[in-house]
Amino acid sequence: LQLEESGGGLVQAGGSLRLSCRASGSPYYYLHIGWFRQAPGKEREGIACINDEDGRIVYAESVKGRFTISKDNTKESVSLQMDHLEPEDTGVYYCAADGAWAPLVHHIEGTETSGYKLDGWGQGTQVTVSS
Repeated sequence: LQLEESGGGLVQAGGSLRLSCRASGSPYYYLHIGWFRQAPGKEREGIACINDEDGRIVYAESVKGRFTISKDNTKESVSLQMDHLEPEDTGVYYCAADGAWAPLVHHIEGTETSGYKLDGWGQGTQVTVSS
């Protein structure tokens, strides 16, 4: 399984960016994908994930109403539309994927305690929001 992010960059506060995550080589019929970010000096934070089978979506409270995750079945990718960006949104954004939905949700919500490792991670893309 390989994941590749694209779309990061520099934007002013209040602006928008759209990230994409393309997956290849998945051994699963359904591959659930989520987005995470890590700001300098902070722990990795889950942002959102989408269920490949039924479209269910989970968002972190910090991005609800500003970020939108969606699937593009024709491109076999998942996008993260980020609007009303704030300097606090600055960080490296990663997509991750797993064949199981519940563990991905636990990682997004920060409630994963079993040591379960997701199937794959991208290399990350930098998002910088200037004030």
